Amino acid sequence: MTTQIYWFRNDLRLNDNPAWQEARHASTRVVPVYVHDSHLVTKTRWGFERSGAHRRHFLRKALDGLKQSLAEIGLPLIELEGPTAAALTDVAQCHGSKRIVCEDIAAPYERAHVAVVRAGGIDVQALWQSSLLHPNSLPFEIADLPGSFTTFRKRVEASACLPRVPQQLQGPPHPRSLESVAHAHLQRYFKDGHAQSYKLTRDFLQGENASSGWSRWLALGILSPQQVYDALKSSERDRGANDSTYWLWFELLWRDYFRFLHLRYGAKLYGALGLSDVPLPVHDARGFERWCEGRTGAPLVDAGMRELRATGHLSNRMRQIVASHLIYNVGGDYRAGAAWFEHHLVDYDPYSNQGNWLYIAGRGTDPRGGRRFDIAWQTQQHDPDGAYRRQWSEPHATYNHR
Repeated sequence: MTTQIYWFRNDLRLNDNPAWQEARHASTRVVPVYVHDSHLVTKTRWGFERSGAHRRHFLRKALDGLKQSLAEIGLPLIELEGPTAAALTDVAQCHGSKRIVCEDIAAPYERAHVAVVRAGGIDVQALWQSSLLHPNSLPFEIADLPGSFTTFRKRVEASACLPRVPQQLQGPPHPRSLESVAHAHLQRYFKDGHAQSYKLTRDFLQGENASSGWSRWLALGILSPQQVYDALKSSERDRGANDSTYWLWFELLWRDYFRFLHLRYGAKLYGALGLSDVPLPVHDARGFERWCEGRTGAPLVDAGMRELRATGHLSNRMRQIVASHLIYNVGGDYRAGAAWFEHHLVDYDPYSNQGNWLYIAGRGTDPRGGRRFDIAWQTQQHDPDGAYRRQWSEPHATYNHR
């Protein structure tokens, strides 16, 4: 009997999970494992844990749902704590397995885990599956990835490369699992016609259906991007395509581009300078603390930072506004801001988080440099009646990150 360990990472679903299916088909016994890495609750150089309460709560719900789905097929989910590499090595030895299968994550911290396990003599098969388009389907090699998203998008669209078709192999998800909730949200979003107006509402600072609401499900792999794309194309066939439905495809491509940047540049994306040669400004530690606490004196920025701390959520427009303010008005290190987002955001994704902070800071691939937002203009444009500022005018939760 061959036993393989399946290491769930940011792919907490059973349906349309090629790596999971590979493990099940290639062995007579598969042992599902999730590791709560101890490093996520140790303090960063900025003085707070990598993973905060909002992220941990959402992860717990996702894992509970995954446990229910696994139980229906007679498999227990083994949850481990400690350094990831040591935990995986121990569980593999305990079950007499020489092989671990998992999804491939191209961020340096996640790649390091795999390298350490392999160095210990265990075969780790890491399969790429988190992007909508597979790197092998692109009309260029990753080494030749275009230096701007616009060029990337145009070349992809001209080549007509398509995502793989999602596979429903496991049966319906457990009705009380987050996977089931995610699918219900996806179906309701399109059924209620929100996709047809997405481009008009995507910059709203709040509102239940202003954005697609997919990011949290995609971040932990509760939905695959192929499932989202399939639902989008089905909706276009039923209701027709327009600028808004195209923009949803556009956003999925942005998500892919940030992933492919990691395949192309790796750990260089996490350095002080990013891909730029412009010196990093001196970090204003006190200003950063005020930014974290929502006490910068810029009402719109402070409202956004309070929402983030209270909910673990922030609209895409507000993320850009508060990031710009930290970098250009406060004088903060972009890496500190990225770490604060990592701590709080329920939909934290290493690729998109790092990619967006590099984009705003002008340290990514965009040839136009950084994005400095005029806070007064943004306020007038996106919160003219002050509703958002009133909603988050006072702290909604007490939290001291020091």
